Amino acid sequence: MSNTDPAPGYQTYPQPSGPERSVRRQTTARRTALTVCTIADTAAGLLGLWIVLFLLDANRANVFVDFVRGTAGLLAWWSQDIFTMDTEGLRILLNYGLPAVMYLLIGHGIAARLNRV
Repeated sequence: MSNTDPAPGYQTYPQPSGPERSVRRQTTARRTALTVCTIADTAAGLLGLWIVLFLLDANRANVFVDFVRGTAGLLAWWSQDIFTMDTEGLRILLNYGLPAVMYLLIGHGIAARLNRV
């Protein structure tokens, strides 16, 4: 094989080079980092909101409380019943607080790595 055009017959377009390409790559990385941070913060916020609603003994028949509880359950599926304390409030705090902290650490870590590009 020779080092030729991989798809002969097709028109090629000039690729940006130099600083313009680098700036575009940095902008894309920053937007991606912002998206990752936003998703991580939203997940941690919903988990934290469920902890607060539970500790304040919110009405579980309420549609909003039920939505937050269901979403927190989906986000924290992997950490359910890691801690089995007798105190219900402490159990909820630990079982839903651990994933909230993990989402924040991992999400912001990925975002920091993306911003270094």
